[in-house]
Amino acid sequence: MTEEAKLQLLEWAREYHCADFIQGDPVQFPHRYTQKQDIEISGLLTAIMSFGNRKQILKKADELHCLMGNSPHQYVLSRQWMEEFQPTDRSSFYRMLSHADFYAYFARLHAAYVQYDSLEDALLVYLGTPMERLCAFLEVSAKSPQKKLNMFLRWMVRRESEVDFGIWKNFDCRDLVIPLDTHVCRVAYLLGLTDMETFSLKNARKITSALAEIFPDDPCLGDFALFGSGVNGVL
Repeated sequence: MTEEAKLQLLEWAREYHCADFIQGDPVQFPHRYTQKQDIEISGLLTAIMSFGNRKQILKKADELHCLMGNSPHQYVLSRQWMEEFQPTDRSSFYRMLSHADFYAYFARLHAAYVQYDSLEDALLVYLGTPMERLCAFLEVSAKSPQKKLNMFLRWMVRRESEVDFGIWKNFDCRDLVIPLDTHVCRVAYLLGLTDMETFSLKNARKITSALAEIFPDDPCLGDFALFGSGVNGVL
């Protein structure tokens, strides 16, 4: 990576890491809440839905949040989701995510909040990095880039941010992995942070390591620079 590329990333991070980023981004949904548990539930489910057309993501996420109402935490504990999502209903709720899939997510969250005060506490029983712990909780592969889950972890862990919440105190920003998407991968390749454009965990870690040279205590601050410049067509 050239010195010019480093300076450019610093400039873009300053430009895009701001409250204006929230508008039009899925992170707007957990920002509707102030209680930790509500933010966790809203954040996780919103992140899981964050793929495809941006307008459709926001529309469907809003529909889900209308169901959950003023408190996703109370919605989970009340088991109201059992009336609105059925375990055998394979019809689509959002793209390839079925009603049965959301039933399973809510069931998993219900089990966690019955036993623990927060999702953060629930993850502490697992071993590994934040991503590995969350993958173990959801029973998904920790060998794929898991863009959506890493985005959720960025929301929960990064501190001193107008965009991210920083409400999880047991995890370190330095252990986060960049949420790898089309914009991030393309811009990272063009700037020389990586020599490949593959959507893999290996590449996500490679880009994260390169960003750690610029933002050593908070490599995912570079996510704003890469994503913001990419989505806005700057590079």
